[in-house]
Amino acid sequence: MSPPTNAVPLPPRLIIEGVTLSGRAFRPSDWAERLCGIMSSFGGDRQMRYSSFVRPMLLDGVRCVVVEPSLAEIEPRAYRFLLDFAKDNELVVIDPTVPATEDYCPLPGSALETLGK
Repeated sequence: MSPPTNAVPLPPRLIIEGVTLSGRAFRPSDWAERLCGIMSSFGGDRQMRYSSFVRPMLLDGVRCVVVEPSLAEIEPRAYRFLLDFAKDNELVVIDPTVPATEDYCPLPGSALETLGK
């Protein structure tokens, strides 16, 4: 099914994968939830809610953190913190707006489909 012709394309999202540059799984296994918990809040029902800007996700069987691009404008320090966390821990960062380099890699096709949902 193709998207409606008047659909606005989704902005590219930054993805921090739970895989190190050397190919190892990042530990602890709940790292993504912990990282996203930093920016979470509690609702009136006393349940934790992840920020709409930073959320954990499982992509192709790998734990990831999806970062909305608007976070860089709204809270640049939080955005920088997330990028520094990835760099300090040598995590793979996927940025669809940046050509593939040593620090960034292209977004897999199946992951693109997951992000559109």
